[in-house]
Amino acid sequence: MSKQNNKKKKDDKVILIVSIILIIAIAIFGIFFIKGQKDKEKEITYDKLYQDIIAKKVEKIEMTIGGSSVTVKYIGEDEEKTTHVNSLQPFMEFVNSQLLENPEMKVDLKTPNQFLAFFENILSFLPTILLVVLMFMIFQMQGLGEKGKVYGENEDNSTNVKFADVAGLDEEKNELIEIVDFLKNPKKFQNMGAKIPKGILLYGKPGTGKTLIAKAIAGEANVPFISMSGSEFIEMFAGLGASRVRKLFEKAKKIAPCIVFIDEIDAIGSRRTSNSGAESENNQTLNQLLVEMDGFESSETIIVLAATNRPEMLDKALLRPGRFDRQVTIPAPDLLGREEILKLYTKDKKISKDIDLKELAGDTAGFTGAELSNLLNEAAIIATRNNHKVIEKEDIETAVKKITVGLEKHNRVVSEKDKKLTAYHEAGHAVVSKFLETQDNVKEISIIPRGLTGGYTMYKTNEDKYYVSKTELEEKMIALLGGRAAEKIALNDISTGASNDIEVATGIARDMITVYGMSNSLGPISLKVDEPYELQIFGEDITDEVGNQVKELVDVAYVNAQKILIDHIEILHKVAHELLEKETISEQEFDSFFVE
Repeated sequence: MSKQNNKKKKDDKVILIVSIILIIAIAIFGIFFIKGQKDKEKEITYDKLYQDIIAKKVEKIEMTIGGSSVTVKYIGEDEEKTTHVNSLQPFMEFVNSQLLENPEMKVDLKTPNQFLAFFENILSFLPTILLVVLMFMIFQMQGLGEKGKVYGENEDNSTNVKFADVAGLDEEKNELIEIVDFLKNPKKFQNMGAKIPKGILLYGKPGTGKTLIAKAIAGEANVPFISMSGSEFIEMFAGLGASRVRKLFEKAKKIAPCIVFIDEIDAIGSRRTSNSGAESENNQTLNQLLVEMDGFESSETIIVLAATNRPEMLDKALLRPGRFDRQVTIPAPDLLGREEILKLYTKDKKISKDIDLKELAGDTAGFTGAELSNLLNEAAIIATRNNHKVIEKEDIETAVKKITVGLEKHNRVVSEKDKKLTAYHEAGHAVVSKFLETQDNVKEISIIPRGLTGGYTMYKTNEDKYYVSKTELEEKMIALLGGRAAEKIALNDISTGASNDIEVATGIARDMITVYGMSNSLGPISLKVDEPYELQIFGEDITDEVGNQVKELVDVAYVNAQKILIDHIEILHKVAHELLEKETISEQEFDSFFVE
């Protein structure tokens, strides 16, 4: 059994013992608290008891040897009362004297309950026990504990990930291959006087493969891989985050050469502030991380890899040379990258020969590696549910719709009026897009509800776009407003169904003016600011000017959408009627409406 497993079992036993002690202590405290509350309700004062004994109202008195509690039963009452005496001996002498005058009064002298006395003593030490347990827990938290996974200390727990398991990131792998060479043969670099970077920051959108490529580096170099999340350094006790950073690097130095991987480093590496509380604790943790990265030399063959989705949030001190002095962008895969990823993830799946992975890669522009993996997994589940022997093309198409649009709602009851409105809305999007040169071809139109939408229009994505022209943005707004325009023209009414279209179109217009500098009057300036008062450098009327131009762009797009539909109103009616009849129209069926 490995040391890691032994340590895990030992820590589990400690946690179990501490939990049992706490449960027992709380139970004892609860029992005595409830008992004390009940006894308090039945208490009488010593002076009243003294007077009642003289007045011969007491039927029975019970006392415990060595105790201070006295239980009293009054004549004609079923409920017993209690009181406490400072000294039992004088009270017993008083009771004996009263027995001479009132022989009918009974006195019962009991021996103490050793079991109950033991727990009463435990209860008196309960605060001390809880304090010791708390200090023990804090001491345990000073180390890494169960936080942080260590791969590669032995053959049983290696990462088992190689560069062959990472697809679509050829350039990034070439950039990082020298890290593998350094970990395997550091002297080659040291003899040349070269220093390998201490820290490498991997950043990109979620699901692009940052963690995967970090594991692949460790797997290729065959070195231990310590993986932690930035949130694992954050604790409720002050100083524990900094302590955990120290313990992490102490462990790394012991098992070097190794890779330390900190995922979501922005949780502790965000810009420092002078605030108190939790932010102050994060500042201490970040300061300790900076100190530790300065405290080891490149010759120690420790490489710190970190991943984040928000590099702009990181403190500048973290990114300076000597710390995370190399930054590698892990982008979403392009067309060829997606095809390679699909080939990799379909190796262990039964795929129909009719499926063209290149075509599928073209239809999934913008998908990350994780999203492509999820897509194929959903397709496999759907194929199993449909009792298919292999994953068919229709299974993948269903999975794409499920992920991008939502789950199909066959049982949702839709009125004829709403169906007609949805049909014209979706037909409006499709027809308008057909007459816009920069927009993608329509792949499918449906009025079957999916997710929160009453229908959808899917487009074919034939290429990856890294830059978008002004004309394309303007025509995108026209296509978005085609649904609203169709409602107005065909039904002489409008609905809430276009709310998301309007929101997206307004956002595009706003970005054109404030971010992309596409305003004719304002020129190529950026008005994207963090605070509204920063706009004042452009004049007091700048906000009104931006608002007016955004409105003008949206209004022009809406007018153009209506013009296209008015010019081709017959096609709009045909497409809408076909949707009402079939509910779904394919690409070929839609294109047939435009054949003369």
